[in-house]
Amino acid sequence: MNASPDLLIIGGGTSGVAAALTALRLGLRVVMTEETDWLGGQLTAQAVPPDENSWIETADAPPGYAEFRGRVRDYYRRNYPLTAAAASNPRLDPGIGIVSRMCHEPRVAAAVIDEMVAPWLTSGRLEVLREHRPVHVEVEGDRIRSVTVRGPRGDRELSAPFVVDATELGEIVGWEDIEHTIGAEGQRDTGELHAPAEANPLDQQAVSWCFALEHRPGEDHTGDKPARYDHWRSHVDPFWPGPQLSWVDVEPIGLRVRTRPIFQVQPTPDAPFDLWRFRRVVAAENFREGTIDSDVSLVNWPQIDYWEAPILGVTADAAAQALRASKELSASFLYWMQTEAPREDGGHGYPGLRLRGDVTGTDDGYAKSVYVRESRRALTEFRVLEQHVGVEARGAGVGSELFRDSVGLGHYRIDLHPSTAGRTYVDIESYPFQIPLGALLPVRIDNLLPAGKNIGTTHITNGCYRLHPVEWSIGEAVGALAAFASERRIPPRAVRADATLLEDYQRLLGTTLGISLRWPEEVRTHHWVPEPPKARVS
Repeated sequence: MNASPDLLIIGGGTSGVAAALTALRLGLRVVMTEETDWLGGQLTAQAVPPDENSWIETADAPPGYAEFRGRVRDYYRRNYPLTAAAASNPRLDPGIGIVSRMCHEPRVAAAVIDEMVAPWLTSGRLEVLREHRPVHVEVEGDRIRSVTVRGPRGDRELSAPFVVDATELGEIVGWEDIEHTIGAEGQRDTGELHAPAEANPLDQQAVSWCFALEHRPGEDHTGDKPARYDHWRSHVDPFWPGPQLSWVDVEPIGLRVRTRPIFQVQPTPDAPFDLWRFRRVVAAENFREGTIDSDVSLVNWPQIDYWEAPILGVTADAAAQALRASKELSASFLYWMQTEAPREDGGHGYPGLRLRGDVTGTDDGYAKSVYVRESRRALTEFRVLEQHVGVEARGAGVGSELFRDSVGLGHYRIDLHPSTAGRTYVDIESYPFQIPLGALLPVRIDNLLPAGKNIGTTHITNGCYRLHPVEWSIGEAVGALAAFASERRIPPRAVRADATLLEDYQRLLGTTLGISLRWPEEVRTHHWVPEPPKARVS
């Protein structure tokens, strides 16, 4: 890039990509860094098929995310031997998974994102530094002067008028004396119904090291026994019904103990669908006979949730050890499935389960990076509480809080996985909600914009703001905010402080970019306690 960038984005995950594409469209020059060699974060390097809301295929979906989904389908139509029925289906679902209306391979998502950024790279307006991670932040007064990143060829100091933190762990918002928080706030602080009584920074959601599998009956792909396999095979936590290496787990909403196997011919009330189809990303039935003859499923199941130790607020060595243990738990679960798992026919083990590292872009078969559910969070001008979005906290039929400074929309249940503080699931109903601008504005640092799980939510509300489409929405809002503030030569916080500026910015979002800022009333007030999901018919 010849000219100095207008915007520096640290982190090329879901929100970072959305911020970059939006800012580029509005005329900015952008430098974006990414720790792995894949852009996309949750969608790609972490190998997590998208968790989406019921309105994701309506006009209220984030426009950039809708384009991404359309391009994924087009990628399969252009490049894969689809059946005639699959190719002609306008809502093609490559994996026919349960978790989403469209489950697809991480490597396809990475290829699609590369297509989306390609023209901007050629134009010289975008520079992407892959395999670069932040190692130092230089703060002068109330501004970030520069961020130093480390890559294969050494360190590089980067600077721009505006800095976006789109890292998975809030590396920039959590730098030294920048105001931020980690873990769980206490009820005395937030007043939230489901917050713990006392704050606990080490109360953090489990991380998961995902992996892709196919099943080749009659073959043996059993790997080496992991070093701590016997620990995971026998260890039982007080809030869990038994060892994690089991088909027995806990239903998140009602905390009912259930048995849900990997393969199941007939559904049962306990398991209306099996684990294999939950996050399946390749459904062999979508492809012409004799071409792709095996399903591929992404393992992001309760059995690989690692809650033994936190990765934030601890030493670098302790965090690295926790990440190694998380990966070992995943490897242990795979080994258990291959060797000891109960089968429907009365036998044990599925040795034909085979890692598909080509799907995750790795040699060892596991995702490039761990799936992170909770980040450092910036202290911001406004904090989203359970009282703003929770159905129980607000009352049935009331709907979510209406924010005058709305910059986008989202929806997901408040879904907290078991935590490092020994707490089980917190999975409660929320209304479709807005994203308030105030949650994107740090209390002090003028040119810093959080753009992912590091925005101004709480431990509780992070549970519904952390999913793929919401992160994309946040990224779009942040990219547009940087462009708007750059054009007006004002700090981002001035936009929220001035009614006219806020109206102009929201017009940019709504009219120019096509971003919906308010749900239809029948959606905003919609709530239900869902029945257990049923297997979908292709």
